[in-house]
Amino acid sequence: MGEAYGSGVSKRLTQYAHGGGCACKIPPGELEDVVAGLAGIEPTDPLGQLEVGLDSGDDAAVVRIDGGRAVVATADFFTPIVDDPYDWGRIAAANALSDVYAMGGEPLVAVNLLAWPREVLPFDLVREVLRGGADVASAAGCHVAGGHSVDDVEPKYGMAVTGLADPARLLRNDSGKPGIPLTLTKPLGIGVLSARHKATGQVFPHAVEAMTALNRDAARAALDHGHSCATDVTGFGLLGHLLKLARASGVSAVVDSEAVPYLDDALEAAREGFISGGTRRNLEWVAPHTDFGRLDELTRLLLADAQTSGGLLVAGEIPGYPVVGELVARTDHVLTLR
Repeated sequence: MGEAYGSGVSKRLTQYAHGGGCACKIPPGELEDVVAGLAGIEPTDPLGQLEVGLDSGDDAAVVRIDGGRAVVATADFFTPIVDDPYDWGRIAAANALSDVYAMGGEPLVAVNLLAWPREVLPFDLVREVLRGGADVASAAGCHVAGGHSVDDVEPKYGMAVTGLADPARLLRNDSGKPGIPLTLTKPLGIGVLSARHKATGQVFPHAVEAMTALNRDAARAALDHGHSCATDVTGFGLLGHLLKLARASGVSAVVDSEAVPYLDDALEAAREGFISGGTRRNLEWVAPHTDFGRLDELTRLLLADAQTSGGLLVAGEIPGYPVVGELVARTDHVLTLR
């Protein structure tokens, strides 16, 4: 499909990457080992108070500053998840902005992060990637001001985003309480559809639509309803991000597997074996902490499906979105699936 973009590229864009989107993340268990011991290192004479850092593995850092405001900071980038460069840029930008929304903030300014094989892929593709990122940031009311680029053997794109939040009205992954329902704001299945796209070239416009949709309205609704606990569902899958939330909050969680929504064609793609390595690693990581009951292997994989620019998982009900489980008092298993 590369020829369709007028670039003379002999291969589709996703074929230049070893993985796709957030499925190319370092596995969660390995990442936790890497950052262990880094929390608690204090700067000299800081200009603000760190509200959210490494301790709970939340979606972004939050620093309280003067005037009753907090700065939210995050960065996210990944390899091509679709062949269309403009759509890849849009998806990557929405995914990076999501971290700010997942903390209850609003994005203020972003800078581009770009790695490009300059002697392999033409720069007209770069323009489309950056244009896609700029268009989504513009829709979010977020400035895009420059960035950083490197010559790399594999294309990668994303953004570092700075946002603002009210420190008294944050969404955090460590504030969950027993008895609170869990709401999911986007259907799952992005990972299996992306794997099928990479393998076959088949395009799934509804998956692109889901990945480019901002989590802004869902985050605002969560705050308006007085909720304080949330995370976004990306590369570690629903189960991986829920495990992190439950551990950070000192609770357990029950998931109603039949209530979890999926994108059209996702079940078929999973049955046909389009499962990414990232998804399998997610399931392996959560398995020691999970009571799967009688759930079959396919359902387990779908619940661990590595999402890219997925929805928010909110502790609390939000009208118009499905409730997929609840938080409960800590039990022998952190997660229980029914």
